[in-house]
Amino acid sequence: MVQSQLLALLLLILVQCRKQKAHQRASQNMRHAIFQSTRCARFSPDGKFVATGSSDTSIKLFEIAKIKQMMLPDARDGPVRPVIRTFYDHLQPINDLDFHPQNTVLISGSKDNTIKFFDFSKMTAKRAFRVIQDTHNVRSVSFHPSGDFLLAELISRSSAIEATVHNTGTDHPIPHLYDINTFQCYLSANAPEIDVNGAINQVRYSATGGMYVTASKDGTIRLWDGVTANCVRSIAGAHGTAEATSANFTKDQRFVLSSGKDSTVKLWEVGTGKLVKQYLGATHTQLRCQAVFNDTEEFVLSIDEPTNEIVVWDALTAEKVAKWPSNHIGAFRWLEHSPTEAAYVTCGTDRSIRFWKESL
Repeated sequence: MVQSQLLALLLLILVQCRKQKAHQRASQNMRHAIFQSTRCARFSPDGKFVATGSSDTSIKLFEIAKIKQMMLPDARDGPVRPVIRTFYDHLQPINDLDFHPQNTVLISGSKDNTIKFFDFSKMTAKRAFRVIQDTHNVRSVSFHPSGDFLLAELISRSSAIEATVHNTGTDHPIPHLYDINTFQCYLSANAPEIDVNGAINQVRYSATGGMYVTASKDGTIRLWDGVTANCVRSIAGAHGTAEATSANFTKDQRFVLSSGKDSTVKLWEVGTGKLVKQYLGATHTQLRCQAVFNDTEEFVLSIDEPTNEIVVWDALTAEKVAKWPSNHIGAFRWLEHSPTEAAYVTCGTDRSIRFWKESL
């Protein structure tokens, strides 16, 4: 009787799997490796690593090959440990992370007003080897493709650089550009007037570093010249009066994908600032979530907070093609796609991250 019930259950599972029309997924829960709510994640440029930042101030570095090994049903080499490094050097939760484009360096921005540099080639390193100390919460960080400069969004009126005080003298929430060799801070001399609600949620460089984009709390998307640091275009009210929570360039730098707390994901033309596509059908009004392309830029992914699902659109037609359960308990706050393969991670308030391998 028990065997027949198990067989029936397996047949039911097989039938349900075959009924999935859009996408098939395999996931690996890595809850054992995360102790508190994971707030952010970032893949390395080569897709070999993914780093996560948590509310418990820890940063964990996962090796993708080992995660995949964990997913194999016939793994015989004993327990696989995908976490290859753990860093504890912040005093408050981590907001954002980025990998150096050439070197084994990971940077983090935190609520403790610092940007920290970690060398993950050293197995015993637990602490940062360089620190940029500021006076306010560091919301977002982004390396220039050359690796020589760093963009950071710091809601501050003055900035203290390690060993050298440098007063920015600005009342505007604009990105700070750091030379990582000298730690000198640069600000745009021709920044637009931005009101008190214009704090930036996210800053990201384009693929060549010729431009960068910011998503602001006042709902505005701003495009900046990567050389002069001048604001070259402001898309006011890109997300109405709601916060713009993320903005990323396409690989060819012709478009910017943004998301906001107005529950919309939008595609903008860089050259004109015109709205090209709008991706509807996902609700996100509470968390600072982001919308992302898949590795081929054929699909757009974002978060639906009420159902706790991942929503997928065809990037070209804006047609919603799938809704996948995240399997997180409670809302998940971050979605990050691999730059090199059909895989992504989700970070939850349930103290877990999940690695998803998709077939498109």
